[in-house]
Amino acid sequence: MEIYRRLLQREAEGKGIKVGLVGCGQMGSGMVHAVHNVEGMAMMAIADLVPDRAVAALAEIGVREQDVVVTDNRGKAEDALRVGRRVVTTDACLVPALDGVDAVVEATGYADNGAQVAWSAIMNRTPVVMLNVETDVTVGVFLDRLARRMGSVYTVAMGDEPGVLMLLYNQARVMGFEVVCLAKGKNNPVDFTMTPDRCAEEAARKEMNPKMLCAFIDGTKTMVEMAAVSNATGLLPDKPGMHGPKVELSELVSRFIPKADGGLFDRRGTVDFSTGKIAPGVFAIVASDDAHIRKDMKFFGHGEGPYYLQYRPYHNCNLEVPMSIAEAVLYGERTITPLATHSEVVCMAKRDLKRGEKVGGIGGPDIFGRIYTYTEAAAMNAVPIGLAEGGTVTADIPAGAPVTEQAFAPDAGTFVYRLRKMQDTLGEGKGWE
Repeated sequence: MEIYRRLLQREAEGKGIKVGLVGCGQMGSGMVHAVHNVEGMAMMAIADLVPDRAVAALAEIGVREQDVVVTDNRGKAEDALRVGRRVVTTDACLVPALDGVDAVVEATGYADNGAQVAWSAIMNRTPVVMLNVETDVTVGVFLDRLARRMGSVYTVAMGDEPGVLMLLYNQARVMGFEVVCLAKGKNNPVDFTMTPDRCAEEAARKEMNPKMLCAFIDGTKTMVEMAAVSNATGLLPDKPGMHGPKVELSELVSRFIPKADGGLFDRRGTVDFSTGKIAPGVFAIVASDDAHIRKDMKFFGHGEGPYYLQYRPYHNCNLEVPMSIAEAVLYGERTITPLATHSEVVCMAKRDLKRGEKVGGIGGPDIFGRIYTYTEAAAMNAVPIGLAEGGTVTADIPAGAPVTEQAFAPDAGTFVYRLRKMQDTLGEGKGWE
């Protein structure tokens, strides 16, 4: 694919890709700059609950205040886009409905918001690129199938770990290797009890939202990312929560392999993570029993085999998202989408939850996420992490225990809950055609 040449051609023809963004926080504001610096693309519409934040992001790339229209009115927004002005709105679902937008990036991190935006984009046959993996692991099977039937594109973004790991997976499979494990580096040990208050000082130093940092430290983000990889490839967690050992680069190929060969795993074909000095890298452990291939791999400097490390020492988050935008718009291609719900991120009690309480969302003091196989989660009647926010505890749940339907009632009025019920009815989480 000659993506860069195609973008230059569109730029020369005055047909650059007009991008819309939902969520102008840390990742979203970076997206504004990333898109601005790509020839053949322009950030034309932004939705955020704080319009001034979006206006400021556009000002940073040189857009004058008089060239920005702040409105929740579709007609006014369409008129602005037709004359080359930028649009800022508080209405998340307005952006994917605009005829002047060629692709939408969803970057809020909220499962319900992501479900609404993706649905709106698909209904308008506008490609939607998800920096919101929380939505994907909850209702991505449904959204992907719906987009295919509607002639649209739904995809999780390149740059975040799932997209980059899918690149390694496809490369390995096309070279004829078995993929034994896909994994990421995590730059801090998991602390399931972390709260936003406890990490507020660190978040301030890193200019992060404390809830976002908390979701990284308590492991939820890693569980969500690796569940997305599992659902796209069929690889599974070896145990609930994965192993997550502190293993350094030189030892990965001897540890992230089956127990029968001296490694960690009971099964072949796993997803996991390491807290060694791997982050921000991702890696694949691949294998071949072909004697000639192993001879070639040794000649290329990869050792005796049969296991080999394929390592990418970085993932560039929002800066790589334009690749997914270009692939979706120019070729109708997807970076990574779920085949089926092979893994579920189960809602877990972070503290003792008492009957009658309503719980907050990901990154808060109430809950965290842990990956299970879909079969295990279904057997427990476990509540997916993406359905937890705003739900009500119906029976006491001790800290560290899974949140199940027997003790918890999700908010049935949310859009993501309704989509999940449709997904389960149509395919029991296993996909549908």
